[in-house]
Amino acid sequence: MYKNLESVPKAYNEPVKSYAPGSPEKAELKAMLSELKSQEIEIPMIIGGKRITTDQKIEIHPPHDLKHTLGHFYRGGAEHVAMAIDAALKAAESWARMPWEHRAAIFLRAADLLAGPYRARINAATMLCQSKTAHQAEIDAACELADFFRFNVQYMTEIYSQQPSSDKGMWNRLEYRPLEGFVYALTPFNFTSIAGNLQTAPAMMGNVVVWKCSNTQVYSAKVLMDLFEEAGVPAGVINLVFVSGPVAGKVVMEHPDFAGFHFTGSTAVFQQIWKTIGTNIAKYKTYPRIVGETGGKDFVFAHKSSNAEQVATALLRGAFEFQGQKCSAASRAYIPDNIWPAVKEKLIADLKTVKMGDVEDFTNFMGAVIDKASFDKLSMYIDNALNDKETEIIAGGGHDDSVGYFIEPTVIVTTDPHYVTMEEELFGPVLTIYVYEAEKWEETLEVVDTTSIYALTGAIFSNDRYATDYAVDYLSQAAGNFYINDKPTGAVVGQQPFGGARASGTNDKAGSYLNMIRWTSPRTIKETFDPPKDYRYPFMIEE
Repeated sequence: MYKNLESVPKAYNEPVKSYAPGSPEKAELKAMLSELKSQEIEIPMIIGGKRITTDQKIEIHPPHDLKHTLGHFYRGGAEHVAMAIDAALKAAESWARMPWEHRAAIFLRAADLLAGPYRARINAATMLCQSKTAHQAEIDAACELADFFRFNVQYMTEIYSQQPSSDKGMWNRLEYRPLEGFVYALTPFNFTSIAGNLQTAPAMMGNVVVWKCSNTQVYSAKVLMDLFEEAGVPAGVINLVFVSGPVAGKVVMEHPDFAGFHFTGSTAVFQQIWKTIGTNIAKYKTYPRIVGETGGKDFVFAHKSSNAEQVATALLRGAFEFQGQKCSAASRAYIPDNIWPAVKEKLIADLKTVKMGDVEDFTNFMGAVIDKASFDKLSMYIDNALNDKETEIIAGGGHDDSVGYFIEPTVIVTTDPHYVTMEEELFGPVLTIYVYEAEKWEETLEVVDTTSIYALTGAIFSNDRYATDYAVDYLSQAAGNFYINDKPTGAVVGQQPFGGARASGTNDKAGSYLNMIRWTSPRTIKETFDPPKDYRYPFMIEE
């Protein structure tokens, strides 16, 4: 079963294309954007390899161009979740028995297809349905997902190669079985790569999956299912349903064959599902594996020795790329008063040059936030900050949904380190800054560590190595991904395994063997070559 482990192609990070003027990739992407905009498509659910439609059709619009219709998807109900579970369980035995190298080949092929003929399509779909720029789509939908496929194959083989020692006369081995039952993957809108990894990581280890994507990511999810089918994923191994979260959850969480949950999304949803699993624990054949990443209130802490230009650039990129709709986005910052004037000057000057609008205009740095609920929430916090006495908005503050859900990149400066936007996850282009007395940096580290329930990402800027060492140690539990002199975003598969603790999730590190091993149920096998024929032990014999 685990033969030829050394023969797997070595994983590598997919090179990020520049989309520079005159480049072939830029021309290809623009042509694909035009092609996709010129048609309205119908998107069915995929259950057991079959296209399933219903009498409920939901329109899909780009968040930045609400008058345009990209297509429709078919909303399902509880009966379709049950169908998907049945299809998954029907496929389970054959998929589990498939030799690992054939599973590996499927996803290695998927990586090459994604990096090649599917590249422009998945990037264009992500740009249109999730309002990402070409650069953000490229590093997410094409490169990171290809990285997940290639590195997860490598991690899979490394796991299989981990075997116990054997004494004379016996052979001990570990068999890494898939979980007994099906895995439920619940994926977010913001990263196509996450939406493609949360179901394929368990599938690669031999599991079957019921996948529910976000309604605002259906358009690119359809491209992913096309990719999986062309790569050779058998029917029933991954089943995609479009249903409401509560409807899917009720069917899944009450099924005796529910064996695992792979999630990225809100803390409240994850905690409610964990609670439901606990309530239903006696119904299941096995204890379900629960793996989740739920969000963050990610920080940048600058020491008095920091370079002001570097800090300002990290704040702008870390807070406002993809409209701050990253779990890792910088949303609170602590800047010492000795460098604050220079940081403020550069940050405001740079933000004046940032363009926001339709992502088909490649000169735009930002697009729109994902939907009206997000727009309304962010608008409320910004409007409150305009009127609160302990805050000042030094950049941005505007919001307009007449064309799309546009929120200006907004910088709030507060005199209260516990102001609401320093503590609550907003998931949008809003950065709140607290300016502290430079000599009180140690006291301020305590504020950083105790302010938030989350512990996903964080960054420190410092050119004083003693201060850097002190902060890294002091903030050891404050972030699962910690950055020194860099923005707190941009983790790369195989280089910075991603995940956080506290309220940010189970910290099982997507893009590492730590995540992959969660989708196995090891069986220890001991084989004795010459079994004893007498029950008596030597100590029982008297001289």
